[in-house]
Amino acid sequence: MTSTAIRAALICVSALCSTAALAKVEVQPVQHKTIGPLLLAKVSEDIAPGDYEVLMKGILGNPGKFAKKIVLLDSIGGSVPEAIKMGRLLRETGFDALVPATGVCQGSCVYLLAAGRDKTVRGYVGIHRPYYPNGDSARAEMAYNGFKYSPAAYFREMHIPPSLAEAMHSVDPQNMRVLSPQELARYRLD
Repeated sequence: MTSTAIRAALICVSALCSTAALAKVEVQPVQHKTIGPLLLAKVSEDIAPGDYEVLMKGILGNPGKFAKKIVLLDSIGGSVPEAIKMGRLLRETGFDALVPATGVCQGSCVYLLAAGRDKTVRGYVGIHRPYYPNGDSARAEMAYNGFKYSPAAYFREMHIPPSLAEAMHSVDPQNMRVLSPQELARYRLD
């Protein structure tokens, strides 16, 4: 597929998904005139328990062949365990990730971005250490509401340098560090 066709698809995706009326997680098929059938998933607002099930139902409810599957990200983060489950589902089902020019992907949304086969970032990507219910900790492996997780192991699974986990854990939860284009490239998020 040519870069012009990809650019046209991304513009189409951004235009179709820019309305404020969309839910936090929505999956819909779209016909693009040059690329063909696309499956679009949009994740916006705060990632919360139950979003994985909505994403799964949306994907299962749209079987068939698609020229491309794209997840559009505009999320302020939220539940780390839910984002990791959603990220694994997106990777298993072959989605690319897009942060549109008007979008932001921060906090746990980075787990969804990392899951994309191909990644396009036009907006902003922000990182910080997750909030932990039992106090703030920068340990590499943590328990989060009974969910034990290792961000470095997840990023390795997604073919992202585990050093992203170190960078995330160096930023206090109440702060946000926006990644530069060079950092996005270093962490393979672009």
